[in-house]
Amino acid sequence: MIFLSRKWVLLLNRFGLILAKTYGEKFKSKAFLITTIIFALSIIVGTNFQTIMDSFGSDDGESGSGEGWTVAVYDEEGSVAAALEQQIHIVNQNITIENSDKELEELERQVEAGEYDALLTVSLQDSGKISANYLSESLSTNGNSADLQLSLQTIQSNLAAAKLNLSADELATLNMPVAFEQSSFLETAKSEEELNEARGLVYIMIFVIYMSVLIYSLMIATEVATEKSSRVMEILVSSVPPIQQIFAKIVGIGLLGLTQLAFWAITGFISIRFSRDSLEGGIYSLFDFSANSIETISFGIIFFLLGYFLFATLAAFLGSLVSRTEDIQQMMMPVNLLIIAGAMLAFYGLADPEANFITITSYIPFFSPLVMFTRVGMLNIPLWEPMVAIALTLAAIFIIGWFGAKVYRGGVLMYGNSSSFKDMKKALILSKKEK
Repeated sequence: MIFLSRKWVLLLNRFGLILAKTYGEKFKSKAFLITTIIFALSIIVGTNFQTIMDSFGSDDGESGSGEGWTVAVYDEEGSVAAALEQQIHIVNQNITIENSDKELEELERQVEAGEYDALLTVSLQDSGKISANYLSESLSTNGNSADLQLSLQTIQSNLAAAKLNLSADELATLNMPVAFEQSSFLETAKSEEELNEARGLVYIMIFVIYMSVLIYSLMIATEVATEKSSRVMEILVSSVPPIQQIFAKIVGIGLLGLTQLAFWAITGFISIRFSRDSLEGGIYSLFDFSANSIETISFGIIFFLLGYFLFATLAAFLGSLVSRTEDIQQMMMPVNLLIIAGAMLAFYGLADPEANFITITSYIPFFSPLVMFTRVGMLNIPLWEPMVAIALTLAAIFIIGWFGAKVYRGGVLMYGNSSSFKDMKKALILSKKEK
């Protein structure tokens, strides 16, 4: 028993040394620090974007600033321009309507010369329909043109109501949207408000899981290939069991990833708290966490860890087959395609989470971290369904880890142009010889 305990202590010490080495080197690297800082700054800018834009202001009225926007109106019949001048002040007080009696060609020249910001040509047809043509220097922004169109739509409705002898109340009733509410006969079904909140939160979590797994898996494969090219592996593989090496590196870079994500999450949380007064509705409503949000985030963390360990294990032993870091992208291509396929299925699942192929693929380990998480967020499914997916993914991790350790032991001893899946057989043969 004493011998066994000493053996386990020695193994844990070696595991800890490799883990600490992997974490420490990556944490101190310039690439990690620069990426972390740049993304944190991006979060701060994103959460304070409206405040920043307001502080800089804008150079023209079209972009929505407080400056005036003068529009020359060419109305040959003279029946629309006067009504438009009154209506536009209700919609946008920054727009000034100037009803001109000049020729159309002269007005076009004045707009091109900058005397007017835009030219609006309007005509009222016999049917009561208004036709309009909007001319301005740039069509890249359309805030004021949209307000003009809305005003003309209101005028057209008023003219039609007058022909039909409709009162203002009758016209308002005619344009009133239908009151349409949705409900489910199942008590456990999520409400429309809960679904909208879950959809936004799941979208964010899918993106985080997808990007994190993609980046950190590649980081592990690069780490293994770099050490192999420096011949460090020949020393490590003779003193530390391969499965220990694989999971020590995986856990080390996993902790690095969690450190980075935690830093970004804290930065975002603090930034949102400071700028909360200017953030209303939309995506920012997701940060008022309800019980459902906390449950979704909890499953998101679980599936993030499962997805990371699954693809990181794959990346580690595939990286051991590569002798040059230039060949990593080629070897990692199938892994990247699996991750991308899982993300595409998950995004489709946001629109139709009850589709049969979404349900089936949510149990496949390579897709479960993203697809089952989508179903958990969007539907009230029984607890046994995500638990089955978690169990299957854990089983896949251990199987890949066991097989990967065998390939890893032989793969790190292979040199030359070894960037093909055929090299797995050679790695397994070398692994048996080393025993």
